[in-house]
Amino acid sequence: MRTVVFDLDGTLADTSADLLAAANACFVDMGHGAVLDGRDTLVAFHGGRAMLRAGFLRLGIGFSEEDISRYYPMLLAAYAEGIDTHTQLYPGAVAAVEALRRAGFATAICTNKPEGLAVELVRRLGIADLFGALVGADTLPTRKPDAAPYLEAVRRVGGDVARSMLIGDTETDRKTGLAVGVPVALVTFGPEGRAIERLAPEALLEHFDDLPALAGRLLI
Repeated sequence: MRTVVFDLDGTLADTSADLLAAANACFVDMGHGAVLDGRDTLVAFHGGRAMLRAGFLRLGIGFSEEDISRYYPMLLAAYAEGIDTHTQLYPGAVAAVEALRRAGFATAICTNKPEGLAVELVRRLGIADLFGALVGADTLPTRKPDAAPYLEAVRRVGGDVARSMLIGDTETDRKTGLAVGVPVALVTFGPEGRAIERLAPEALLEHFDDLPALAGRLLI
């Protein structure tokens, strides 16, 4: 079965504001106030630890990976409380996935967000029923760009890896596609915009309206 696997953050939904708010909750707890802002959208999509590192660097204070690990659970707890406060699906995402399913494609999510948070977010966004599987950062011992989570997502929906593709927004997604040997379409409406073209993906996705036709071309 032809299968389209989606990243979540920065691909299906713009989660950056809620991610940054969760990181800022840690810095407020430290007595520094909100440190991260809209300039840090791209950092947000590289995960909680990356946001904490960025905040410490902006403050210009020394930190260790032990500091990051100490505050990471607080970040996750803050994020869980406000997981869908500002998050929005990108325009056309739901219609595109529905069109793929009507055309006989299997659909899955493979994300580096912890599985529990990812499951809760797609539930709150009302899109859980659109995907046959969800593999998160901690579903398996490894995460993207390792090939295993992608392969597991395809396996869970009964797909054929050789007839599958990944929709993503970052270098991690590009590297995942290369590790598996499948085509990757990177969205230009994500955090990097058209600069993502530098990664030379098999395709660029300008708008979700274009996805069904694109998937049909890449997965003949």
